[in-house]
Amino acid sequence: MYITARERQILELLLSSEQEITVKDLANEIDVSPRTVHRDLKDVEETLQHYELSLIKKSGVGIQIIGDPEHIEELKLFLFNVSHNQYTADERQLIILCTLLESTEPVKLIAIANDLNVTIATISNDLNKVEEQLKKLSNLELIRKRGYGVEIVGSESAKRKAMSKIISENVDEFDLLSLIRENIQKKTFQQHNSISERLLGLVNKNNLLIVERAVDEINKELPYSIADSAYMGLVVHLALAMERILRGENISIDQGYLDRLHGTPEFKVARKIIDKLEKVFQTSIPEAEIGYITMHLLGAKLRLDKEYLIEDTSLQIALQAKSLITYVSNRVHQDLSDNRSLLQGLVAHLSPALFRIKQNMGISNPLLARIKSDYSELFSIVKDGVGIIFSDLDVPDEEIGYLVMHFGSVLIGRQERKSLTALVVCSSGIGTSKMLATRLQKEIPEIKECRNVSLFELQQMDYQRYDLILSTMRLPEIDKDYIVVNPILTTDEVEKVKTYIHQHTKMQLMESPIRQPSEIEVESFAPKEQTIELMQKLSQYSNTITTILKGFTVLKGDKPREIPQLLELSCDFLWEQQIIMDKQTVLQDLLKREKLGGLGIPGTELALFHAKSKAVKEPALIVYTLVQPLTIKAMDASEMKAKTILILVAPESIDVAGLEVLSQISATIIENEQSIRLFESQDEREISSYLAAKLNHFFYEKLYELRSV
Repeated sequence: MYITARERQILELLLSSEQEITVKDLANEIDVSPRTVHRDLKDVEETLQHYELSLIKKSGVGIQIIGDPEHIEELKLFLFNVSHNQYTADERQLIILCTLLESTEPVKLIAIANDLNVTIATISNDLNKVEEQLKKLSNLELIRKRGYGVEIVGSESAKRKAMSKIISENVDEFDLLSLIRENIQKKTFQQHNSISERLLGLVNKNNLLIVERAVDEINKELPYSIADSAYMGLVVHLALAMERILRGENISIDQGYLDRLHGTPEFKVARKIIDKLEKVFQTSIPEAEIGYITMHLLGAKLRLDKEYLIEDTSLQIALQAKSLITYVSNRVHQDLSDNRSLLQGLVAHLSPALFRIKQNMGISNPLLARIKSDYSELFSIVKDGVGIIFSDLDVPDEEIGYLVMHFGSVLIGRQERKSLTALVVCSSGIGTSKMLATRLQKEIPEIKECRNVSLFELQQMDYQRYDLILSTMRLPEIDKDYIVVNPILTTDEVEKVKTYIHQHTKMQLMESPIRQPSEIEVESFAPKEQTIELMQKLSQYSNTITTILKGFTVLKGDKPREIPQLLELSCDFLWEQQIIMDKQTVLQDLLKREKLGGLGIPGTELALFHAKSKAVKEPALIVYTLVQPLTIKAMDASEMKAKTILILVAPESIDVAGLEVLSQISATIIENEQSIRLFESQDEREISSYLAAKLNHFFYEKLYELRSV
């Protein structure tokens, strides 16, 4: 039995939906006219008859396939078999592109035509489209010569980047995760489709599994987590790299840039990954590969609400994020400046995003078209703001789209929370999940709690306690119902969620017997271990806050000094207060941090010197006022005058809660014009009171968050 590519698409869409689909929706999905769909439905019905299935058409509602579940499964398996299918033009072009990227020599057109069961003329036309796609991929060129064949020429790094991009944009995370986790034998319709399988064929499955295990083991050593999509992107990059290294195709990297990467914590992690792979594959891997893995790790940070603002260049990014918030606030006529979650979310995204942009690494955003369509005005505003604030960078629309999600999650509105809890599983990034969660709570006010988790986190948590689970992707086998939705919740999906709540959650509440307080069993309370963990976490927050407030001091300068002498005097004071164990070690750590980049806060008269050191016993913040302003380098590399030096030190082994407190302090310093002027005032009483109020508010926010989890 033969079916066309369009018929296959229609059947797959109908089979994947639990509800009726309109002809208009089908037409939109496969990018044809409703008239074409109506014409194809006649052939679709003939196919269904072979499996004793029917197509039910409801006027004004839509169409749906009905029949024996076993027959439906048989049809799904038939559709899964690639040999029965004709590829669409887009799929053919994708396969041709991958074939040429993978090949090390010219490929004959007749070979491609035979492989895809089409004419040479069709392939020749497809190559015109492939050539257009290549123009979007830097440093790659399509060469076509009669009698020679066709090939893609360019650097090894450009080819790998292109292959990784194609896989990430066209294979969903569940397909890739299933492959990685050795579920390949479960080739059901829901888990794989022909084009995904073809693209994943670029990667040797055994190599993929070996690489994933090595990355997973070393990943635990990173001081931050990375998004599911970034994790998988790194695994795919490495698996492709190993195959091409084994074929003798090595990558190159600028030696000066590689030397700069040497000093990062990520380089050490990357080296460990390479060491493991060298042993497993019994081959030598060039150091350039360590550099590229380091770049992936640096471009994949996902710190969520644990962003440590004073580390590296994040304070400068925080200033830029605040400028963007101010710009967007003015354009949408809503004050967003007091939203700490928005600031931290933007910094968490911008830190790796700016690195990716500067290194021309690129990023895919499968939601971009939908974001531009549904949030066109906000997209335009954010793009204008980014163009002004990051004027020296060419920020792609894909990155703009993710930033729009962060603002969208706040602007959708804050609704009163009532009685239901929801779990949102999303791997596209924190902005996406926050926007989905916020939209969900706006549309369904009964949802009082909405927690965002990644696919990996879901597998390690108790998800049964949530009334509702929504996911932007298909999930591995979980023993609870869930609803697959678009990250930008559509009107139809809102109705679908409401229907589910009405049919399931409300019914469960009605069926549950009403219990008097005296009847409540011990099991209904949280286990004592959970309470102990809560108290320990709160203790960590309160201890850090108490220590910093007790040790806070403003030191008045008595005569003009240069930075090294000023820092030395500050270390003397910290040593006298028994905050540090060794003055010289802390001094060297502070000076070392200064060499990495400017520490002056642009637009102010403040400089923030900071360091984590093994010679520091407890975190401390002190302020040193200058008799005469000093010319120092600012965080944006400009020269500036500083009158007040802030010094923030912490133990090298400080816990996560402590880092969050330090993050709050650094955010407080630049929170608004008032806070900046206050720290510039050099008034110890005013500064300490303001700092205490902010940390007190932060503590109660954390108390609420932890009790809600």
